[in-house]
Amino acid sequence: MKKIEAIIRHHKIDDVKAALVAKGFHGLTITEVRGFGRQKGHSETYRGAEYKVDFVPKIKLELVVSTSDCDAALETLTAAARTGQIGDGKVFVSDLQGVVRIRTGETGEDAV
Repeated sequence: MKKIEAIIRHHKIDDVKAALVAKGFHGLTITEVRGFGRQKGHSETYRGAEYKVDFVPKIKLELVVSTSDCDAALETLTAAARTGQIGDGKVFVSDLQGVVRIRTGETGEDAV
């Protein structure tokens, strides 16, 4: 099993969710996060005063997939999240040691 964590733009979450669900991927968790990468934030103007925003608001999306479905999930996610501009985000994939469904006690692939 693989855990996919993606940091994406706020306005792309609906597109990403719809694309993943259409391909049969369910069980998605999202969190509002802040951070910066190579762009190192940006400047904004509020009431005539310019200020620097160091940490850009993003969405962190997490899902668990079987190893065989990982490439398809990555392709679907990245295609839906891509705008082609700096700041589109990153995707991290890690091996998952185990999963337990609390309600039933199922483990492994059955719990996903």
